[in-house]
Amino acid sequence: MFSPVEGELIYNIASAPIRGFPYPHIYVSDVFPKDFYTALQKNMPDPAAMVPIEKARGLKGYDERFVLDLSEEHHLGGEHLNALPEDKRKFWQEFSGWLLTGRLMDLLLAKFKPFVDQRFKGVAGIEYYNESLLVQDVTKYALGPHSDSKRKVITLLFYLPKDLSQSHLGTSMYVPKDPAVNYMSGQHYTFEKFDRIVTMPFNPNSLFAFVKTDNSFHGVEPVLDPDIRRWLLLYDVYARQTKQPAADSTSAPA
Repeated sequence: MFSPVEGELIYNIASAPIRGFPYPHIYVSDVFPKDFYTALQKNMPDPAAMVPIEKARGLKGYDERFVLDLSEEHHLGGEHLNALPEDKRKFWQEFSGWLLTGRLMDLLLAKFKPFVDQRFKGVAGIEYYNESLLVQDVTKYALGPHSDSKRKVITLLFYLPKDLSQSHLGTSMYVPKDPAVNYMSGQHYTFEKFDRIVTMPFNPNSLFAFVKTDNSFHGVEPVLDPDIRRWLLLYDVYARQTKQPAADSTSAPA
């Protein structure tokens, strides 16, 4: 059974129109109920409680990104939450408790089904799972165009600023200047190789979500504003292959 907050979130995402260019994506304003977003802002962790993403996930090259792991599957999730004051720990445990049940994941897989089916057509033994990180990016953060790792299927970026002053700091979508170049999944590239199509407004209580494709290039233009803390919630649907293909099969997740 959905709680009122989860129900409104599910409704808002399910009702959002899918935009196809340059790859399937949605943008949703007021994605959470307003009173819940107010409570979320009240329960934001002290920045000192955030952990470098290299320590949390072993990802190098993100010195300006700090995270709070909300995923039960990841062994550090409980450890991170337990370090919070009791009231904030309770809020994030309850939030992640329903966010990661699989109901949101099932909705997303159904909403983007044609694209997911096309990607994994003929691939046996695919299992989907979800993870979530609360993220704080600090001044000088930048993220070059990339299409995400092969294990990602759908990415949700919940933008969590206090006000509209950071609207220009959203995620940008890119297309290669030379479409003939074969760009690798997961690798980050320099900005000059791409044309920026649009930057999603980094507005309070908004959501940018997209399907991982061969051309789902996205990134963050260099943040030059002084003393910036850019808060967002990452929610990802991943795929893993639990059944090995037959010896003569060459199919694999892309």
